[in-house]
Amino acid sequence: MKNILNSTRHRALVELLIQKRLDAHMTQAELAERLGEYQSFVARLESGQRRVDVVEFIELSEVLHFDVAKAINAIAKT
Repeated sequence: MKNILNSTRHRALVELLIQKRLDAHMTQAELAERLGEYQSFVARLESGQRRVDVVEFIELSEVLHFDVAKAINAIAKT
């Protein structure tokens, strides 16, 4: 498997998460607080330096109010 962090799908995931956070009118710090994490955790996700596991993705979808299945479907099509 090639380097996931540089893949088209990983970039699409990062872009989706950033857009969903902005749509929710949240700062990185606000999102981090709701996740019980530090702001640097969100910054690493959004900069593409860190992978997102499935459980984290589900939690992000709950906090940012988006449908996991639709998001995965959109990312899979990239």
